[in-house]
Amino acid sequence: MAFRLAKAKEKLDSFLNSGKMIVVIGNCFVHYQGRAGSKLAEGNRMLLIKADNSFAIHQNTKLRPINYMMNAQSSTKIDSEKNCLVISAFKRKPKEKLEVFFNQIDFVQAFEIEREKELRLFGSERELSDLLMQDLSVLEKGLTALKKEQPLRKGIIDIIAEDKDKNLVVVEVKRRKADLNAVRQLYSYVKQVETIKGKKTRGIICAPLIGKPPMELLEKYGLEFCRLDYEIYNPKEEIKGLQKKQSTLTELYKKR
Repeated sequence: MAFRLAKAKEKLDSFLNSGKMIVVIGNCFVHYQGRAGSKLAEGNRMLLIKADNSFAIHQNTKLRPINYMMNAQSSTKIDSEKNCLVISAFKRKPKEKLEVFFNQIDFVQAFEIEREKELRLFGSERELSDLLMQDLSVLEKGLTALKKEQPLRKGIIDIIAEDKDKNLVVVEVKRRKADLNAVRQLYSYVKQVETIKGKKTRGIICAPLIGKPPMELLEKYGLEFCRLDYEIYNPKEEIKGLQKKQSTLTELYKKR
């Protein structure tokens, strides 16, 4: 085993600072020292060392690493007493050290991965707001857009509009199911706009779905919900339709 660990160390040393993504899989335990201290018991894990000097330890559950460091320098050594290959990440300011003690290496390799590429998100809330701004009559007849992405003291409104009765309307767009936080956010925006403008202000959430507790809170606040249906294509998105919904909870859930 010591021989195999030495071979793994040799490969790792040739990979470090190469600009490649390094993948190490094996049985290990982990120690961290820095602003706090932690220990991770022995287990099978994957270590990723990336070209930006990030150092992340993954288990076979959850998306996020169990432990990681950013902008760290990496090094390797053989610990003959523990019969381990130690892969370390360390920083001087603030002083931190993350050590991974591999007693078994099942895989070690480096890969050329293309670096700087911009992520293009289709169907973002901003893009859906852009589509709505083109014709707010799909929400309500006589609704006219005034401004998009209006900054407030607490947050940014997606769309401010005016209805046929000259009331201001705050429109919040959610690409996923509207939750309680979305309702509270909209209520806060409506109250802020009413205070600033001194005019009656309505609030509408546009989303594909809304749960029962958020709908109850929405009605309690006197706000409104529009069901938003859309499809995402590459490289664009399309709103399929908006079904106006300002009726009772009983009517809403009979349709589901």
